[in-house]
Amino acid sequence: MEKIPLFGFMYKNLHITVDRESMKSRYTTILRSAKAIDEGKSLMIFPEGGIVSKNMPKMHRFKDGAFRVAIEKQIPIVPVTIPYNWIILPDESLLPKLKKLKVVFHRPINTIGMTLEDVDKLKQQTYNTIDAELKRHTNEN
Repeated sequence: MEKIPLFGFMYKNLHITVDRESMKSRYTTILRSAKAIDEGKSLMIFPEGGIVSKNMPKMHRFKDGAFRVAIEKQIPIVPVTIPYNWIILPDESLLPKLKKLKVVFHRPINTIGMTLEDVDKLKQQTYNTIDAELKRHTNEN
């Protein structure tokens, strides 16, 4: 996306991007995320590391980075579910489909007092929150 004229410039300067194939890029992304938080910025992170299903949403294993940063900075994780995103932005088309957009912001998960040993627990709690919400909407489309 960074290579698209104008859009790419904005994308590159407003987003912290990651090359998932590069260990160095993943590490740099964590450092840049921590710095952004120190600067008072809020971050929206997609911990599943990309879209992995072509049809009905299927949750994929979350990556550690976002949870490590949240614990290190002792800031809450706010799980967000977008239940119909897979219908609105289907894999087979660049054009969005008309469907009422729904975004569910869940209760923040506090990380105060957590250590890096709690990363897996925090990931699982966040995963379970989003997965349960997705399953609630499975029969509504």
